[in-house]
Amino acid sequence: MKLELQEQVGKYPILRQIGSGATSRVYLARDPFADREVAIKIFLFDEHADRQTERMMHKAFVAEASLAGKLNHPHIVEILDAVVEPDHSYLVMEYVAGSTLEAHAEVSSLLPLNKVVEIVFKCIRALDYAFQHGVIHRDIKPGNILLSRSGETKVSDFGASFQQRPGIETTQITGVGSPAYMSPEQIRMEPLTHQTDIYSLGVTMYRLLTGRMPFQASTQAALAYAILHAVPERPSTLRPELPPILDDIVMKAIGKEPKARYGSWLDFGKDLSQAFMGLRLADGPVTDSEKFNRLREFQFFEDFNDVALWEVVRIGSWKTIAAGSVVIREGEVADSFYFLAEGEVDVSLSGKLLATVRPGGCFGEILYFTGHIQRRSTTITTRSEVTVIEIKANAMRAATDGCQVAFNKACMRVLIERLAQSNQRIAQAA
Repeated sequence: MKLELQEQVGKYPILRQIGSGATSRVYLARDPFADREVAIKIFLFDEHADRQTERMMHKAFVAEASLAGKLNHPHIVEILDAVVEPDHSYLVMEYVAGSTLEAHAEVSSLLPLNKVVEIVFKCIRALDYAFQHGVIHRDIKPGNILLSRSGETKVSDFGASFQQRPGIETTQITGVGSPAYMSPEQIRMEPLTHQTDIYSLGVTMYRLLTGRMPFQASTQAALAYAILHAVPERPSTLRPELPPILDDIVMKAIGKEPKARYGSWLDFGKDLSQAFMGLRLADGPVTDSEKFNRLREFQFFEDFNDVALWEVVRIGSWKTIAAGSVVIREGEVADSFYFLAEGEVDVSLSGKLLATVRPGGCFGEILYFTGHIQRRSTTITTRSEVTVIEIKANAMRAATDGCQVAFNKACMRVLIERLAQSNQRIAQAA
């Protein structure tokens, strides 16, 4: 069937294509009887595929079609119809106007923390409901979670799922799922439980909070090895403002072994509820958009594109420090450097004033370039109340190449300016 030429599927007139994947395409269509828009997912079966592959594809469709009329939950995309015909098969689903969470999975487009927690909590409720009905999703990722224009959350695409009921043997189709979000047991092709969805939702949460994946690699084999063996950075390494409870929740959800993760969706939801209450009770901080716009005003960040600057917003902790406070003390061991957004600080060595740093300047950045924790060589004292952005050196080292290159260029300009000022002072003293 040449889908690009189709004007109608069954009784449903096609309006336009709205999505595609390796084995399916999704179209916006109209249900003439209910007078509403629907989404139709048509499975693409390769006519040249061998018999085993063809059987797997049909099983995948049958698994999803079996859910029609069985899962009825406000946070699950409703399946309205399932049709199996000799030459093609398709599902008719509720159409959710909006976007997937892929639109909010980059450092430049992350949602507020409380919204991320709310979305993940709704996913927990939806996936627990599905599990109670014998269904495991097996392909949880931002692209399979919809956010409607009104802000509602819907889990979609149970095509990788299978039904498991006590006493009934089920056939699992191996290799289903998106590699970056697969649990270790999925990669090992082991029998799966609901904890594979807990893991994948944990990875999804990690990305929605940081704009990064816990594991990154240039090949599928390297990615699989990392998922099986590597220890991921805690989310707060990439975004220090994250409350410790969110850090702990994510790291527990993505434990290597199922026994290290949450034992149930209920336990996962309880911890997330506590985090949500804490975020609601906290005083309203400066928004990320305000931070972004403030940093964009400084010459230091002129080489940062929007994505790199958003990353700085994510990995930096904004702090207000009273006048007369020591921010850095010579001789102490530390691993942070600072950018000064407001106020002035004095730089001194053994009690002797060396320089004054004004808004737009940075200090302590040498720790980033040395590659390891060192003792401070100078003391930094605030002249007035200041606002600084503290960045952990290892957080910058874990940042994207684009962010690091822009930061290196900015620091090079600062170094050249400092050398010029030193030369001028030496010339004046001669």
